[in-house]
Formats: sequence, structure tokens, C-alpha cells
Amino acid sequence: MAPTLPRTIRAVDTEQLLDLAREAGAYGFSQRLPVDWLRDHLAPGATHYLFPALVHHLSHRPEASPHWRCELLLTAPSGEQFLSLLDVLPATFSKLPETLDATFKTDIASRMERAPAQREWAEEAGRLPKSTLKKCHEPETPDGDMS
Repeated sequence: MAPTLPRTIRAVDTEQLLDLAREAGAYGFSQRLPVDWLRDHLAPGATHYLFPALVHHLSHRPEASPHWRCELLLTAPSGEQFLSLLDVLPATFSKLPETLDATFKTDIASRMERAPAQREWAEEAGRLPKSTLKKCHEPETPDGDMS
């Protein structure tokens, strides 16, 4: 039986978040940002917040199923906060200490509702991960010879 999705928010520092992103990469989870991008765009001493939003099943990959798709409130060096997603194994999430009281969790949940999505935040200042940048100025090449 799959672990029950917890209705809680966990706090992690930047280094812990980078470890979570590395683990997500090692499992090939689809909801994660590149570790290098996170390192470049997050405040080194900041606290970030994870909220398990849904259970994700991969029938073709039992070693990584189920896992939890978490909403992630990230903090940039400027203090701006933005929302992303991160897939996390239930056992990994369960190891994160419960450090927030109910009042603070309510505040974090409210901030998550108001925060811009990572893509929106990144587009404002050209901070998109390289893998998502489109090559806008390259001319299209025709499939066949037009002569």
C-alpha cells in the first residue's frame, strides 16, 4: 500500500534542496529544476518549503513509484519567492524534520498561492534554465531543396 500523502509543509535549506534535486535527477523524475540552475538562482542561506500536492505513480518504474509531487516555494538571493515543483520519494520526505508550527504553515501556504511560477519569475529577467530556452533567432531550414 502506498504511503498516505501528508498534509504538511517541510522546510529545507538550500543545500538540502540541492540534495533533493540530485536525488530526483538520479531517479529521472520529470518535475525538478537542474541543480546548477538552482545553485545559481537561490539564496545560499535561504529556507525553502515543500508541500506534497499529489501522489504520482509510474507503473513502468516500480523502484520510483509512488513518489510525491511537491509544490516548492523557493527563495532567490533578492528575497523574491517563486513556485516550482519537485518530485520526492515518500521515504525521503519523511526523513525531513517537522520544524514549522501551524501558524507558520498557514503563512507559507498563503505565500505559495500568491507566488509566481518559476517560469514566469525566470522569464522576467532572462533566468530560464538553459534546457528550456528556445532558439528564437535561428532561421528555419526547409525540409527539401527548393531549387
